[in-house]
Amino acid sequence: MEIFPSVQGEGVYAGVAQVFIRFFECNMHCTWCDTPNSIGDTVRDYKDMGPDEVEAKVRACASGCHSASLTGGEPLLHKDFIQAFAPRLKTMGLKNYLETNGTLPDALAQVIDVMDIIAMDIKLPSSTKERPFWQEHKDFLRIAQRKEVFIKTVITNDTDASDVRQAALLVAGVDARIPFILQPNYFEMHRGVVAKCEGLAKECAKILSDVRILPQIHKLMKLR
Repeated sequence: MEIFPSVQGEGVYAGVAQVFIRFFECNMHCTWCDTPNSIGDTVRDYKDMGPDEVEAKVRACASGCHSASLTGGEPLLHKDFIQAFAPRLKTMGLKNYLETNGTLPDALAQVIDVMDIIAMDIKLPSSTKERPFWQEHKDFLRIAQRKEVFIKTVITNDTDASDVRQAALLVAGVDARIPFILQPNYFEMHRGVVAKCEGLAKECAKILSDVRILPQIHKLMKLR
């Protein structure tokens, strides 16, 4: 869909300069999605690009950037391209940073060797209004832990505390030290969701050793 430089606004790398490579299409349609154009729910506006064209666009805007964020949509729907293209990012001095919904473990297994950082979502069914993906998330995290990984989970006013607890237990079953980030839904920031995150964080801290509350700072700063 687009390639552009900006500042990472989510997770443990918030504030870091990145090149964003946004892939089109997603296998999920979360009710609170903040990039609906990238998942095909509004318009289907994208461009097919080969590796050479993508590389040229990345090189044109990568100066000073720490990493390349492979984002979407869901980038792992394009696993073959990523597997072939990711080594080129390394030659530019960029780390490969995968932003993913964490539901496609088989696809991750094919690209894990060329990844550096995995920003993995755990999709809570009470938040997304989609079916649960607990087994997929567990399988995904077991693969992702081979590299640097952290978890993000979006909290809405509809989020059930039982879902959050199950997510925390899932992570603890792999490694309780993995950073676990509660991300308040931006669209409900002024409707009590931050206070809800505070309560949930206290419960998660009984299970995990690194629990944080982090909003989407790029939205707060009016950045792309």
